[in-house]
Amino acid sequence: MVERSRTGERGIEDAVLDAARDCVLAYGVRRTTVTDVARRAGVSRMTVYRRWPDAQSLIGDLMTREWQQVLLATTDEGTGHARSRLVERVVAGARVMREHPLLCKIRDVDPEVLIPYLLDRRGAGQEEMLRFLVDAVAHGRADGSVRPGEAETMARVVLLTTQSFVLSARIVADGLPAASLDRELARLVDGYLRPD
Repeated sequence: MVERSRTGERGIEDAVLDAARDCVLAYGVRRTTVTDVARRAGVSRMTVYRRWPDAQSLIGDLMTREWQQVLLATTDEGTGHARSRLVERVVAGARVMREHPLLCKIRDVDPEVLIPYLLDRRGAGQEEMLRFLVDAVAHGRADGSVRPGEAETMARVVLLTTQSFVLSARIVADGLPAASLDRELARLVDGYLRPD
């Protein structure tokens, strides 16, 4: 009863995920414990364990939520054909992700957390981005602004390209303004999808 009143209407899960975000930003992934998260959320450890079996799954859900929020924040409000809207959204998402405090903290302090998502498997956030890209490519093919090809394959190539602009930008960004990277990513994705 006390736990619910402390969290208000946000819900316990959101309060726990918010607390996990604060802990990761303060300590990094490896040093974040369920005890720290529970204390910061104002709930018991058992409340956290009823929803997540361990800190790793909690952090996984946190990352998924954060990346979904980035995708939602870059909603399609543009005009023009589907390809130009897709390019605008990909570039906006990459820009937000490059500067996202949680991703920056993980990249700087606990980069090994990202390795499975780069080498072995896609996470839930990547799956959601891939679904968006497949749908956007299909819309582009329908309006004639995207070249013929397998939408799933094309979407995967755009995802791989975008990930490199997000995670590897620092190795080429010395003295290069972020706006230049954004412009080149837009040119790359647009050229790849443009009909011949």
